[in-house]
Amino acid sequence: MNREKDIGFTVRRLSNLIKRDVEKSRARLGLDPIKGINGWAIAYLYENRDKDIFQKDFEEKFSIRRSTASNILKTMEQKELIERVSVKEDARLKKIVLTEKAIELHKRITQEINAREKRLREGISQEELGTFFKVMQKLSANMEDKND
Repeated sequence: MNREKDIGFTVRRLSNLIKRDVEKSRARLGLDPIKGINGWAIAYLYENRDKDIFQKDFEEKFSIRRSTASNILKTMEQKELIERVSVKEDARLKKIVLTEKAIELHKRITQEINAREKRLREGISQEELGTFFKVMQKLSANMEDKND
């Protein structure tokens, strides 16, 4: 059998190409120190910047323990990505606020993601994209059913 026509091989190859492109983007933007959960945390805080977000909210959102959340937030503070700010109602409570540095990083990352998505969709019709997403859903369902 020709492995080049295997679904798993094809998906893995595309995944590797996308991962390589993401790494190039990170290096080009100087984002090497922004790894793992920091990027997700910045996105979460950015999308909820109109709300008061506290460590407890952060723990619940990412399903992590208090100590893990404390370490992540401490590192983000050291990298000047967040600040913990007292709230008027209770000085003991500290809401988590993104710094301008983190907001700028988020915008640059979003631009890179949008540009990558545009490149991925080049020359592909809406009908083809619809078919692609339907097939991907079926492939995912097939794998979920088989691994239970």
